[in-house]
Amino acid sequence: MAGVAHVVGENIDKDKDKDEDEDEDGQDRAGVRLLPWAGPEGKPCYLIGGGEGGLISRMADATERVQLEMAAELLAHAADLLVDRRATSPQLRFLLARMTESLTDVRRIAVSRGAADHAR
Repeated sequence: MAGVAHVVGENIDKDKDKDEDEDEDGQDRAGVRLLPWAGPEGKPCYLIGGGEGGLISRMADATERVQLEMAAELLAHAADLLVDRRATSPQLRFLLARMTESLTDVRRIAVSRGAADHAR
């Protein structure tokens, strides 16, 4: 069906390198987009079809904006906490855990936009 979006929570065999089937944002012209959240069992989740402006696409854009804003806030908080000599080990571990989550989100966004996915 044309114009119908499908969300798939599994791996899709895509070339690792950007080629002529991808636009400048790293999105497949055939309509496959890596979404900024994981599917069942932590597998990558893809949007097939639907194009720009669809509900799932808009949700993904909004989610990416929030994830990038949270990453910026975490960086600012980390800078403050690292210069604070009173920072405790539990505070630093908590910050590191949140930064790990954020880095995972930011990496997924980068891959979705066409960054090479060489590191595992």
